[in-house]
Amino acid sequence: MLARICTRPPGVGIRAFHSSVACRHLVGPPDPISNLRPVIYDDGPSLPRSDVRHPYSLKEFTGDTREYQWKIQRQELDAFNHAFWIDSNTRFEAGKQATLASLPETCTAEDKEVALSGFYRSWVIQESPRHDEYDVEWRKRNWSNILLGIRVKYQQFRSRLSGSSSNTE
Repeated sequence: MLARICTRPPGVGIRAFHSSVACRHLVGPPDPISNLRPVIYDDGPSLPRSDVRHPYSLKEFTGDTREYQWKIQRQELDAFNHAFWIDSNTRFEAGKQATLASLPETCTAEDKEVALSGFYRSWVIQESPRHDEYDVEWRKRNWSNILLGIRVKYQQFRSRLSGSSSNTE
């Protein structure tokens, strides 16, 4: 089941001057391995100019190149995040299963808890540098994405105020 990210609460009216398009991004079900819920972006294409004749589909190539870069960068960040957590969770589960498999058949539930406690402790210590590297890289990419998104939205706002049909500077 998909959930809407941007929804208006019931009973809230629509403004007379609506400066932004209502977003329709959806959130998918959690991935069984990474446990992340993917965002399904719904960035509808802008309407093509009707006065231009061109042999190629102009729907694909309208707008500012920064907008395309932002959309690609956003999806790359999601893919980077997803790949990291799939790898991390797969290795974690493999290590956990190896720890449990190394225990004798006659061990008690308390013995399993002690073994898993030791595994968790060593896992956190072992993975700390890797998580720190991921965290730094993710934050760097996320800030870059946020700043590019701000530039795109600002340019769209400026072109809407000026009535310009061009989205490039």
